[in-house]
Amino acid sequence: MAKQLISIPGVDAVTLGGSRVRGTHRADSDWDLGVYYRRSELDLGALSSLAAEVNGSPVELAGPGEWGPWVDGGAWLSVDGVAVDWILRDLDRVRRIRADCRAGRYEVGVQPGHPLGFWSPAYAGEVALGRVLADRTGELTSLQAQTLVYPEPLRTALVEAAWEADFSVAAARKSVRSGDGLHVSLCLSRAFGILAQTLHAHERVWCINEKGALAAAAALRSAPRNLTDRTHAALTSLDAPAVEAAAELVREVRSATA
Repeated sequence: MAKQLISIPGVDAVTLGGSRVRGTHRADSDWDLGVYYRRSELDLGALSSLAAEVNGSPVELAGPGEWGPWVDGGAWLSVDGVAVDWILRDLDRVRRIRADCRAGRYEVGVQPGHPLGFWSPAYAGEVALGRVLADRTGELTSLQAQTLVYPEPLRTALVEAAWEADFSVAAARKSVRSGDGLHVSLCLSRAFGILAQTLHAHERVWCINEKGALAAAAALRSAPRNLTDRTHAALTSLDAPAVEAAAELVREVRSATA
């Protein structure tokens, strides 16, 4: 399939990503293919035709931007009963984000499917962790080699981002007094998501998705003890003791990553 994709005008490279490249997949896990393209050259008609061919029936292909500002677009396919996802990635934008990461800059954007926001370093992490299946010019392979080492300026910036976890817990403390459960849950979820990013960065490990990020963070050397259980307990209770338990987790992470 990667060879077929690379023949489409505008497609520069194809990678395998997700759980299958990390070795954490189950038998029924999707196959996630990153399709790196150049926006001005991409032949969406040819890409749509190929999607229908490999799917065995017409399938909806989302073009750049149709799935949101960060998850560009793609298609959900079923090939011989196996789920295969094509995820479009604008190669020029990925290069820019990777340069930002090296300079210690990052963005957190609103994106459907990412309730804690899309953290831009995920683009660089996908390149670093993905398996290159096809690369028409060698550009992505070269970019991957330059991305394997975690940038120290980004590490510093994401460790310092833990201040917002403190801020979010403080906001939850106010809302729990008024019985605003929704706001408490949002604030604590945000705080825990930030802590996951901070822990990954401190250990120089790419965090590419909030799904599974807590379990991955809990396995890191600097993670507080029983991180997963303590987080789940706080998000279940959403009361004043839960907020103080969250505050203690924030203190422990900030101390461990200082």
